[in-house]
Amino acid sequence: MTRYLATALILCVSPCLADVRLPKILGSKMVLQRDSEVQVWGWADAGEEVCITCDWLEGTERVQADAEGNWQVRLKTGSPGGPHAITIVGANRIVLDEILFGEVWIGSGQSNMEMPLVKVSNAYTGIQNGSEEIAEAEYPEIRLFQVGNFSSQEPLDDVEPGISMYGIPPAACQWKPCTQEAIPTFSSTAYFFARELHTKLAVPIGIIDASWGGTSAETWTPVSGLKALGLTADCEQAANLPQQADQKIPTRLYNGMIHPLRKFKIRGVVWYQGEGNAGRADQYDELFSAMIREWRGVFGYEFPFYFVQISPFNYNGLNAAYLREAQLATLTLPKTGMAVTMDIGNLTDIHPKNKQEVGRRLALWALANDYGRDVIYSGPIYRTSEFQDGRVRLKFDHAGNGLATRDGKAPTHFEIAGADKLFHPATAIIDGNELIVSSEKVPEPVAVRYAFTSQAMPNLMNQEGLPASPFRTDRW
Repeated sequence: MTRYLATALILCVSPCLADVRLPKILGSKMVLQRDSEVQVWGWADAGEEVCITCDWLEGTERVQADAEGNWQVRLKTGSPGGPHAITIVGANRIVLDEILFGEVWIGSGQSNMEMPLVKVSNAYTGIQNGSEEIAEAEYPEIRLFQVGNFSSQEPLDDVEPGISMYGIPPAACQWKPCTQEAIPTFSSTAYFFARELHTKLAVPIGIIDASWGGTSAETWTPVSGLKALGLTADCEQAANLPQQADQKIPTRLYNGMIHPLRKFKIRGVVWYQGEGNAGRADQYDELFSAMIREWRGVFGYEFPFYFVQISPFNYNGLNAAYLREAQLATLTLPKTGMAVTMDIGNLTDIHPKNKQEVGRRLALWALANDYGRDVIYSGPIYRTSEFQDGRVRLKFDHAGNGLATRDGKAPTHFEIAGADKLFHPATAIIDGNELIVSSEKVPEPVAVRYAFTSQAMPNLMNQEGLPASPFRTDRW
């Protein structure tokens, strides 16, 4: 390989004045998606020749920067492991080392994704067992990349360190191995997802945190998606408001925090958001689905997208119930999955602390659907109902080895209604993978609801301990 590098250095001597530059996401200690074709790209003088040499490939890739100074090459990666190095030579020489091949995921969303392991504010008060988790967070083959919180009027080609949040300095925008020093202010949900994959797959994991608390789905959706939905007011804000790096304006978090990552090959995305749209749940089904499709379109492939259903909390009215219903409907999109958290919420804290289980449940979807592991990965999802003789028989997908309750008692939070549309508490009886629901007050039921309130903390699950999603059979 020394011979190839020497040749590259000779051939790439350039009279151009400007140094070759790389986006921040390309750096030493990064993880590149294994067994794949990845892009390496950057900027140079127009017409400048750039030479790229990799220690796992023979020869040198040569590319000429276009009229705007952009250049890129595609490289084949191999099996998990490393370390590897890439040398890039133009007017200057850049060496990226300690690179690993593994699995790369993005973690995005609002505060429950952004929430770090330690207390940093009155809102983010730390996760359960945070000190113990930090003390044990020595995983040299898990690599962390923090995208800065930066709202941009125009789509960016590189991430920015962004603004200071909760007294935490702006992001370094550098790949770091997972250590006790690096993990405390990183996304806890994203970390526990990555840790679960790493321990189960025994391969390096690269996790990119691009999240921002208190944000709506509109801020993360490209303007083309908002236009397609007819969200004129949001489009006008995105186009016309002044550039303000700290403002959560429609489209602009996508512009500043997701668009710069579009050329970096990922395996998929994990997402925790929805609280910011609870008051507009009637729009969320179409909006969230549009956002996912837009991201996939920009990245150029249909990557898996796994998300968390929002937890019980003292929201107003039925806002959260409708929002969860919209999230459930999003499962009709290909390669999506939903981690249900009805059993681990906190009615007085919108940031529940058991992020370990949230990360694990997200990882179950990936392990089953992307890595071929034989695991039960979802709690029960309502499929069909049969109304007969004053009772309702409910059937479920993902019942696992049978329905159960987490406390050993009868299933709670069921209601049924007749043609008068008045719901009454109902008794539910487990019958293998099915439920039989009835109420003496409703002799001829026509509709069933399960945990269809904002605050419900029900007990239905499968034998594997994964909770059932709330649902309703009516559309009243």
